[in-house]
Amino acid sequence: MQHDKILILDFGSQVTQLIARRVREAHVYCEVHPCDMTDEQVRAFAADGRLKGVILSGSHASVYEVDDKAPAVVFEMGIPVLGICYGMQTMAQQLGGKVEAGHTREFGYAEVRAHGHTALLKDIADFTTPEGHGMLKVWMSHGDKVTDMPPGFKLMASTPSCPIAGMADEARRFYAVQFHPEVTHTVQGRAMLERFVLDICGANADWIMRDHIEEAVQKIREQVGDEEVILGLSGGVDSSVAAALIHRAIGDQLTCVFVDHGLLRLNEGDMVMDMFAGKLHAKVIRVDASELFLGQLAGVTDPEKKRKIIGGLFVDVFKAEAAKLKGDGAKGAKWLAQGTIYPDVIESGGAKSKKAVTIKSHHNVGGLPEQLGLK
Repeated sequence: MQHDKILILDFGSQVTQLIARRVREAHVYCEVHPCDMTDEQVRAFAADGRLKGVILSGSHASVYEVDDKAPAVVFEMGIPVLGICYGMQTMAQQLGGKVEAGHTREFGYAEVRAHGHTALLKDIADFTTPEGHGMLKVWMSHGDKVTDMPPGFKLMASTPSCPIAGMADEARRFYAVQFHPEVTHTVQGRAMLERFVLDICGANADWIMRDHIEEAVQKIREQVGDEEVILGLSGGVDSSVAAALIHRAIGDQLTCVFVDHGLLRLNEGDMVMDMFAGKLHAKVIRVDASELFLGQLAGVTDPEKKRKIIGGLFVDVFKAEAAKLKGDGAKGAKWLAQGTIYPDVIESGGAKSKKAVTIKSHHNVGGLPEQLGLK
């Protein structure tokens, strides 16, 4: 897999995965990582020479209330950087500008005037005013705002209540916008993100999800070799896709542990078995833990408490089955496979700093590999 790539640093926004989606729709490979990556981790990510740009996400927080910053090396690597909302504010603050609380919070539709014919916004507009100003229909969601731009930056966009709604240092290819181009409410948002990743970053548009399947299969085979893998199969999309993909790669070296907790829809447990054991001919161990789960959940009404109980029990049951497989002779399982989508990580407050707001907990986000002693 030798695709150019974009690094998206997540500061805890609920829509960070939409940035990734827009980049991938432009056929450019990208990865979302927590904002608290170290300089060394960023350098390691860029070591193969394929990193073409960095995008800094939004956040619920204020830059003067938390110490979440972009890794300093991001601004030292000589590659383009795009800051979105909080990403713009931390860029401004880290590079010598100033951010303050706004008197008027902007949330929702706004019309932004473009300035300066920058590379990011040149010839992108939704309409033109009688005075000839290019205007953009965007989605705002912020309380703070940049009040002084860092040295080297020029004004790129403004609204009456947010005089600095966009800024650019074109010599260093640093761009920032206070609005959210990743959401569909920003009409030209896709055009802006494509302009950034394809033109400014110069990334090749050669990544296609369909091709990613075969690339992932090859990578799994190289990684696993002739060793055994176990996977917790819930019947949901995440683990089912991971199971199908890994089974395609290594066949009977994969064992799925299907923890049937009694909370699936009618006959859905049988459908899971029919699909994976029946049609795919995968090895599946079905564990009927319905009495255990329903007993522990009896009388519990709070949704987050329910999720915590389900997650804890799932881990306990899976660990017990994994221990049997791990110790099963010379060919015992050496690897844990897990399917987790970006929204689960984001909703669970996924950054290592744990400063992101937890929307709801997901049992497939977190430390199973360390607990089990598996790769």
